[in-house]
Amino acid sequence: MLIADGELRYDIRCAGELIAVEDETLAAGRIHAVRRPASGSNVYEVEAELDAAGLIRRVVVSYSRGPFTRNATYESADNFLRGNVGAMGGRNNLTTKLGRYGEVDADLVIFRALTIAHIRERGQTRWTGRVAAIDPNTLVAATIKQSCRQRGNDPHVWIYEPRMGDSEEIEIDDSGLVIRRRDSRGIETILVSPPPR
Repeated sequence: MLIADGELRYDIRCAGELIAVEDETLAAGRIHAVRRPASGSNVYEVEAELDAAGLIRRVVVSYSRGPFTRNATYESADNFLRGNVGAMGGRNNLTTKLGRYGEVDADLVIFRALTIAHIRERGQTRWTGRVAAIDPNTLVAATIKQSCRQRGNDPHVWIYEPRMGDSEEIEIDDSGLVIRRRDSRGIETILVSPPPR
């Protein structure tokens, strides 16, 4: 596996104030991750199955806010991510193209770690490609261009651009786990458990 199995907890802060918590588990080729706000009842949850190459084979996502719930299921095959999104009794079928390397981004830290792990595995220090990105609010997947590059000669610091005009500085440890992420809006995501080594 590109990233070691384990359970992770991240604090998400803005100007030092805790705004959300993200809990992630990777075990036996399966991801389970939940992001909850520090106050409020919104919950964003993702379950994903990985193939032998560490790419997303199937992903189930849900978003709930009070009594409102939206859910989606996607499967990757034949260079496409296909699925459906359901909310309030309705269901829409969706298809979006996978990029050349088959990356899927469900807007959680572990998906950034996987993409960077794939880049490192290919021996690249710079990458630009199309990614099937799932919006955490609508759960709709769309193909967008993302880019990532190693900062200077430091293999532990990467600059990630999830969409035009946005950027993130991501610090990883030797095993490829994200230990800190800072975005251009001032939001910082910090690994709190297990403590960074």
